[in-house]
Amino acid sequence: GAEELALLERLLGLPKGNKYGVQGERKVPVLQTNNGPGLTGLMTIAAHLVKQARKDQLLGSTAEEKAVVQQWLEYRVTRVDGRSGKDDTRIILKDLNIHLEDKVYLAGNIFTLADILMYYGLHHVMADLTVQEKEEYLNVSRWFNHIQHYPGVRQHLSNVIFIKNRLYTNAH
Repeated sequence: GAEELALLERLLGLPKGNKYGVQGERKVPVLQTNNGPGLTGLMTIAAHLVKQARKDQLLGSTAEEKAVVQQWLEYRVTRVDGRSGKDDTRIILKDLNIHLEDKVYLAGNIFTLADILMYYGLHHVMADLTVQEKEEYLNVSRWFNHIQHYPGVRQHLSNVIFIKNRLYTNAH
């Protein structure tokens, strides 16, 4: 959580200086603010940082886009962060693969905070997949590869390799 928020800060071009802590057994991120109580939770803090950076378009422009972004942020926190083992991971990748079948980004045709945080949340999962597994979740792989090459997103995270092998060649 806290590391992702630091990556998000850098991506948004915000000055460093926010102090993050964690709370409870589930290590929920907390942002200490100078005035008043701290902010708690990945989605809350991330949305706050986006507004601070005046990049509200990352939260969606229409009411529907905003709802879809919110939905995927909730999915990230409840399903991706809450997963327990291979079966859960497989279900999540299957869900995403179906959703991304006809979309460039999670919220359709616009790059949003949902893409950024889902990318960070799935980075280690995707890095551990075999070539066969990446091909099984082709839409997720396409989306993930696109996001990791989006300017400023990947930062110091490792580049996940996707091998594109042609099944058929032009040779007859």
